[in-house]
Amino acid sequence: MKKLIIPFVALSLLATSCVSKKKYAALESQYIDTKGNLQKTTIEKEALEVKFAKIEKRVANYNDKINSLKSDNVTLKNENDIKLDMVGNTAVISNKTRERMRETLAKVDAADLAEAKTLKDSLNLAISYNLKNKMNTSDLNNSDDINIDIDQTVVMISVSDKLLFNTASYRVKKGAYSLVEKLANVINSEPSMDVMIEGHTDSRTINNASVQDNWDLSVKRSTSIVRLLENKYNVDGSRLIASGRGSTMPLVENNTRENRAKNRRTRIVILPNLDKFFALIATDEALAE
Repeated sequence: MKKLIIPFVALSLLATSCVSKKKYAALESQYIDTKGNLQKTTIEKEALEVKFAKIEKRVANYNDKINSLKSDNVTLKNENDIKLDMVGNTAVISNKTRERMRETLAKVDAADLAEAKTLKDSLNLAISYNLKNKMNTSDLNNSDDINIDIDQTVVMISVSDKLLFNTASYRVKKGAYSLVEKLANVINSEPSMDVMIEGHTDSRTINNASVQDNWDLSVKRSTSIVRLLENKYNVDGSRLIASGRGSTMPLVENNTRENRAKNRRTRIVILPNLDKFFALIATDEALAE
C-alpha cells in the first residue's frame, strides 16, 4: 500500500509542476507583450509631445503676428483719423472728416443732396452749406455794383471799379474804406478760407508815369486792396493772394462804355483751405460738447 502512495504523490507533484510552468510561460509572454506595448506607447507619446510642442510654437507665432497686426491696425486707424491729403485731383479724407461730412450733409436740402454723385460733390456740398451759414455777406448786397456768388466751395465777390478806384488809378478811394472793411469782416468770419484778390481791366491801352499797361494796373490795384486788408483791417497776410488778370477775362465784349465799365472790376475769391476748414469744424464741435 505504501508502495502505491509514493508513486501517486510523485505523479501529483509532477502534474502541479507542469501547470505552474504553463502559467508562468503565459504570464511571461503577457509581460513581454505589455512591455513592448509600453515601449511603443512611450515612443508614440514622445513623438506626440514633439508635435504638440511644434504646434504650440506655431500658435504662439500666430498670436504674435495677430497682436502685431492689431497694433498696426490701431496705429493706422489713428493716423487715418487725422489724415487729410490730396492724391491727384481727388480728396482723400479721414474717417472723422467723413463723419463730420455726414453730419453736415444730413442738414442739406434733399434735392441738392440727390445731385451729389461723387465724394468731391459731397465735399463741395458740405463746405458750401457751412459757408452760407457762417459767412455774413448781407451788408454787401445793397449795391448793384457788387455781385456775390457762392459756387460750390468758392465765394466770389465782384466789386465794380468805380466803387474802389479813380480812372487809371490804383489808389483806393477814401470813400471805399467802409466797403473794404465790410469785405474784411466777411473774410475774417471764416478763417478756414484763403483769399485771392483779382484785378481786372477793360481792353483800352494805358501807359503813364505810374502804370505801364493793363497788366500792371490790375496787379497794382489788387495789391492795394491786399495791403489795406492786412494793414488796416487785420486780415492775416498769409491768407491773401494778390493777382492781376489785366483785360484777359472780360465779362462782356469791350465794345461799349457800359460793357467796359462791367469789365473793370476787382474780384475777391474766397477759396477753401481744406485742412483749416475741417480743423475748425472739429474745434466747433468740441466747443459745443
